[in-house]
Amino acid sequence: MKQTIAIANDHAGVELKAILIEELKELGYDVEDIGTGDNQSVDYPDFANALANWMQRNPGHSGVLICGSGIGISIAANRHKHIRAALCGDGLAAQMARRHNNANVLCLGARMIGPDMAKFCLKQFLTTEFEGGRHEKRVNKL
Repeated sequence: MKQTIAIANDHAGVELKAILIEELKELGYDVEDIGTGDNQSVDYPDFANALANWMQRNPGHSGVLICGSGIGISIAANRHKHIRAALCGDGLAAQMARRHNNANVLCLGARMIGPDMAKFCLKQFLTTEFEGGRHEKRVNKL
């Protein structure tokens, strides 16, 4: 069974989301597109909440959230106890989010990062395993 990655965005992330959906499909993932699909102004917390709700119903899957800066949508997502969302702007941040923090949602700022770096962050996030060990205790405190 292929893993499904949920992806959601606000109006600023429509174009980057389309690029990342294609990348996910090329990497062999199923994609659950939670919206939005157009550039009409929407509220990013609504889409962070929708992704968090989907992940609660589908444990063990990862997610991607996109807004203009990535900041607001990551704050909104992290209000949910089962979400560990990490805003990443480079590959090392994406690796460390997984390796040390066991992040399950990658957040990206569409106005802050180019498509190539976003795809690189996505690949790093999806291919890096959680180290556990000394980090497990810290993650459990989150």
